[in-house]
Amino acid sequence: MYLSIWLGILMGSSGCSSTEKKPDELAEVRQAALATPDPVILDNPLAKRMNNPSTMPTVPPAGAKIGYSQVNITEKVVAMTFDDGPHPTLTPKLLDILKARNIKCTFFVIGRSAKTYPNIIRRMIAEGHEVANHTWTHASLTSRSDAQIRTELQQSEDALVAAANYRPHLIRPPYGAINTRIKQLMFSEFGYSTIMWSVDPQDWRRPGVSVVTSRLVNGAHPGAIMLAHDIHPPTIEAMPAMFDQLLAKGYQFVTVSQLLNMEKANMPVGVVIRPAMAVDDKDPTPLPQ
Repeated sequence: MYLSIWLGILMGSSGCSSTEKKPDELAEVRQAALATPDPVILDNPLAKRMNNPSTMPTVPPAGAKIGYSQVNITEKVVAMTFDDGPHPTLTPKLLDILKARNIKCTFFVIGRSAKTYPNIIRRMIAEGHEVANHTWTHASLTSRSDAQIRTELQQSEDALVAAANYRPHLIRPPYGAINTRIKQLMFSEFGYSTIMWSVDPQDWRRPGVSVVTSRLVNGAHPGAIMLAHDIHPPTIEAMPAMFDQLLAKGYQFVTVSQLLNMEKANMPVGVVIRPAMAVDDKDPTPLPQ
């Protein structure tokens, strides 16, 4: 019996000695692991709280309504939108910020600027962002004739088609100047849903980087459509902190069309969406910009 116990101890110790590391070796392994961090973390310190883009379609759903300022969902998902670009230097900086966080946004671009900077438009689309119409000259639509409105929209759309073979599906009226009749015209003749907003930091007034950040962070809510402008340097400076704070709070960012698709997906079975149904007839006060 003693012989068998002795043989068992001998065999067990010899087996461990082939795989077990000495204390010095373990210390070396630990030090090497610390010296070689995860490459994903090394490349992007935000990797643990990156945005997770929606798998929803990237165009508005069939039966989209005539206009939206937000959508009715319960998930912590918002659409960040930028007006008045593209700007030759600020918009590329913003695109870098978005790319680092895997965030997709909607850009309401001015047609003549899109024609001037087609490479930026192509980059927006290549990186998964949505591009939408903001008229050709940033015209106040309520002060234009129907013929002038059609020209503003068509020229801007043509610029996007020429730049990237891309046809927009959404319109945002400059200054928020809109009425139900013009919404209907744009919807029936161009297929555009009018996109307003539910969170406005009034960044065009340049209230300060921290103010823009806090207004967007505090205003965010499920289904919000948030507004900013990618032509003001303080706005671009405010974006990293704003995105990081909302990501840390559990918010995710999608394009406007994806947000509209989320609302439709959440509707009970049997609900019929009537196209061209007037909503939000009370229009916002136009904003000087």
